[in-house]
Amino acid sequence: MSLLQARLNPPMADWQGQSVWIVGASSGIGRATAEALQARGARVIVSARGSAALEDFATGRPGCLAIPLDVSQPETVAAAAQAVHSALGGAPDLVLYCAGHYRPLRATAFNLQEMQKHLAVNYVGVLHVLDAILPMLLQAGRGHIALVGSVAGYRGLPMSLAYGPTKAALNNLAENLYLDLHPRGLGVSIINPGFVDTPLTAQNRFSMPALISPEEAAQHMLQGWARGHFEMNFPRRFTRWMRLLRCLPDRWYFASVRRITKA
Repeated sequence: MSLLQARLNPPMADWQGQSVWIVGASSGIGRATAEALQARGARVIVSARGSAALEDFATGRPGCLAIPLDVSQPETVAAAAQAVHSALGGAPDLVLYCAGHYRPLRATAFNLQEMQKHLAVNYVGVLHVLDAILPMLLQAGRGHIALVGSVAGYRGLPMSLAYGPTKAALNNLAENLYLDLHPRGLGVSIINPGFVDTPLTAQNRFSMPALISPEEAAQHMLQGWARGHFEMNFPRRFTRWMRLLRCLPDRWYFASVRRITKA
């Protein structure tokens, strides 16, 4: 197998008996992924702020557990991680961070409070989860951390002043985590979807090309884990163009974005 074909992570294809903790599972991609993994035999623990939505998921699904938390509060994250560890009798096989906040924003209407809220949920919340779960995974010498980013983190885009930088930070964080944790037996992946039909994207008042459902996004993620991918981006008919934009010289990039988005 060539270097380009080599799997970057141990493949995760058989979910029977595996344990998964999903942070941000009350709706959208997190909820759809929880349903898909549970249907394949995984024991799924779901967390988010909305306890009613979590209980709705866990009810009637044997082995599933709902643990509410607020990712912006490190003490509640730490308590939830301990509850996960106690319920499983050890570290989970997969920790998926899917919590997210999004409001369309431009620099001409700069809002510091919104900027800080995006940072608190989309990035600092990840740090709180890592602080709580990494010691468990390192002690176990196994497990996988998956972060949900976005193609909005590839380069700057209109209306993404607050959201895009937090997702760019997640991409860089995931690369650093991989470098440090892969030699210790842990897997790391970053998921960069295009437009997915969720309560967050419902705020958009512009055309969203190649819009897919949360269930389709979940299937792409399961395929990526089964193939040992580090990065997953989908749908490829859209994300291949976003990846191409990263390679353009700045002058071409800004001109292309303005022409495509009429920004």
